[in-house]
Amino acid sequence: MKLEEAITKRIYALCDERGITPNKLADLAGMPAGSLKSIFYGKSKNPGSRTILDLCQALDITFYDFFNDDLFKDKDLEGTY
Repeated sequence: MKLEEAITKRIYALCDERGITPNKLADLAGMPAGSLKSIFYGKSKNPGSRTILDLCQALDITFYDFFNDDLFKDKDLEGTY
């Protein structure tokens, strides 16, 4: 699995757990909805740590909580450069 795909799946799962839409999450994180959509649709190949941190703060979780998921335990996780 590609890292971007794992991040997208994680964001969707966290939104689903909280009963919010990705657009609502973008609003809570103080970012344009288009920025989040660019992650989802593969335009943003490498979402920055600041972007992930903003999403974590909006979700009231830690950076650790975001990445502490089976999606990120795959030793064959691939990144795009």
